[in-house]
Amino acid sequence: ENGFVAVSAGQGIDNVFKDLGVDVVITGGQTMNPSTDDFVRAIEKINADAVFLFPNNKNIILAAEQAVHLVKDRKVVVIPSKTIPQGIGALIAFEEGAAPEENKETMIEAMAAIKSGQVTYAVRDTQFEGKTIKTGDIIALDENKILAVAGDVDTAVKELAAVLVDEDSEIITLYYGEDVQPEAAERTAEFLREKYPAADVAVQFGGQPLYYYFISVE
Repeated sequence: ENGFVAVSAGQGIDNVFKDLGVDVVITGGQTMNPSTDDFVRAIEKINADAVFLFPNNKNIILAAEQAVHLVKDRKVVVIPSKTIPQGIGALIAFEEGAAPEENKETMIEAMAAIKSGQVTYAVRDTQFEGKTIKTGDIIALDENKILAVAGDVDTAVKELAAVLVDEDSEIITLYYGEDVQPEAAERTAEFLREKYPAADVAVQFGGQPLYYYFISVE
């Protein structure tokens, strides 16, 4: 009845999506934006009446939406997820047996409750609110903009969490990338547990390149 296509980055994230029932995972990331063609090919691999697309990146939403018009033999529904944590949260909210449009509404509502951020490094020199960012500087971003520039990954995570976490936050999930050791991720999680005792803090291997952490706050 229903099929799912999600854009992912990293083996750990791929596995999370597959565990949540995703049929086809498309590899994407900072420098690899899947095309409309990629979505169409993925949809055609799935034998289902309705196929849900999770672009998980604001730059890919348009490509996913264009695929809707190119596939005629089934219903294609785009869930406009801007980040991987949003896509994961939307999938968790999916209700078996509900109509596609109902599920779309439910999943978009679920995404609205998720704040997400990323810790990566600058790939080029740039300016941020009057401050010069050099290639290689560690930066923390939310869905729309750079929030902090830091000398190290831990500081960037702490500054990002300070923006994303509030008194209503219940769950913080750290997805650590291929360049982060599990012990380092656990230390960072332990800091967050001490700093935000009201929230449950989970650590998950993401395996994503280029990004040290994806952070999800619900």
